[in-house]
Parts: sequence; C-alpha cells; structure tokens
Amino acid sequence: MPIGVPRVPFLLPGEEDSVWIDIYNRLYRDRLLFLGQQIDSELSNQLIGLMIYLSVEDETKDLYLFINSPGGWITPGLALYDTIQFVRPDVQTICLGLAASMGSFLLVGGHITKRIAFPHARVMIHQPASSFYEAQTAEFILEAEELLKLRDTITRVYVQRTGKPLWVVSEDLERDVFMSATEAQAHGLVDLVAFH
Repeated sequence: MPIGVPRVPFLLPGEEDSVWIDIYNRLYRDRLLFLGQQIDSELSNQLIGLMIYLSVEDETKDLYLFINSPGGWITPGLALYDTIQFVRPDVQTICLGLAASMGSFLLVGGHITKRIAFPHARVMIHQPASSFYEAQTAEFILEAEELLKLRDTITRVYVQRTGKPLWVVSEDLERDVFMSATEAQAHGLVDLVAFH
C-alpha cells in the first residue's frame, strides 16, 4: 500500500505549535531541491520557481539540487540550466542514483567545485535526440537544423564546464557513455565523489 508523501512537524517562525507539512516543503525551507524523475515543462517550471524564490529570500545561502533522473526534454532542461547559472546563490548539484542525458547536463551545470556524485551513482552523457520518424520531410529538415544548433550549444557547455577538449566531448556525445562516480569525476562532470 503506497504511503504517499510523508508529513513532518514544522514550527513556523512566531508560532507556538508545530504544523504538519509534506516532507518536500520542509526540505525546500532548507534549500534542498529534488529532481527525481524525467524532466518536462511542469517539473522544470516548479524547480525554476523554487530556485528564484529561494534566491530572492536569501542570495547568500547555497541551493542543493539532488539529481536522480533519466533525463528528459531539452528545452525545459536548458531553462533549468540557465536558471542555475542565473540565480545568485551557488547551486550545488548532487547525483545520487542516475544523472542521464539532460540530468547529467544539469549535474555539470552546478557551481564548479560544488558538483558531487555519490559513490554508486551513474552518469550518462549523449547527444540530444528527437523523434524524426514522426515528422514530414519539410518538418524533418527544420527539426534537424534545430537539433544541430542544440547539439552545438550542449557540446560547448560540456567543453566549458568539464575542461575537456571539443574533440573529446564531441566524440563522447556520439553514443551513450555511462560512467561511475569516479569516472565522472575524471571526466570533469563532477568535482567530488562523496564518501562517508
């Protein structure tokens, strides 16, 4: 039987009695954000709203984005990446489980020196993909041109944020490249592997 979202007691400032709130809202108050599913417009907008709100509330405290995601849509992912770069607080990105595709792109987008992978995490990079087979010929050509632009953008971000040469990143993006936490660190996708 599913338990739903757990609720925890929380004492609001100025109140004498605790109220019960869902665990995610409690963790958001401590600036802990979670990307635990496929990225789409709704999820991206929710995380963007939280990041902007929390950065306005206090621009000096880091935000923590925990990632366990198979990836997802390119445009909502790029919007989230841009927000990570835009907000004043540093955004620490932490991979637990899997950061694949757009999930790895967001992982590498965290503040350099504050990108972390848990010891058993997996990171996967590859080129952006689309559903060409569903498009008519004219749409296919337009979509292919846009996809090439997006691939160039994504490749350049990986080059900038990993310090790897363009040819290495381009070659890696040709196929699915799965990495352990230590391999992701050697590749420049994360700065630290968290050991207990």
